Amino acid sequence: MVFAPDTEVALRSVVNLVNSAANGEEHLSSTQDLDRFLEAEGFTGSRTRDAAELASVHRLRGELAALWLAEESVAVDTVNRLLREAKALPQLVKHDDWDWHLHATTPDAPLADRMSTEAAMALVDVIRSKEMDRLLVCAAEDCNAVVLDLTRNRSKRYCDTGNCANRAHVAAYRARKAAS
Repeated sequence: MVFAPDTEVALRSVVNLVNSAANGEEHLSSTQDLDRFLEAEGFTGSRTRDAAELASVHRLRGELAALWLAEESVAVDTVNRLLREAKALPQLVKHDDWDWHLHATTPDAPLADRMSTEAAMALVDVIRSKEMDRLLVCAAEDCNAVVLDLTRNRSKRYCDTGNCANRAHVAAYRARKAAS
């Protein structure tokens, strides 16, 4: 384990949010899409379920995508700004099937604030642990999805949005066969 379990869950949610617009595809085009995404990611709390809420999540997605490969100092500035804007106040909470973990906003805070705070809190751990190199972009030439490498040997290079790894391995195999 590289990070605390709630940090890893939050980081995976960031990956899934950013990758919801990877490779020119839009997977959060409606409030119903957002409902499905939030349910899959286990987000709770108040919702307005309107176009403004969806637009705020889209803006957050863009900020998190830019942050993914940012230099450490830029990442720190962005994380601090996200926490300030959401008026984050970290607290230990226990709910549903979760044991003690950190929340930094209230359940009635706007959705984008809750999402940005959760992402920022997870990225705090990444930055403090000097693990920014675990935040990658898919190694496939035709893919711009982000990758979170939580492997022990730091070997993950391909995203989980498609079958990029399989396509790369098949292409390498065919190239080796053609060369021999």
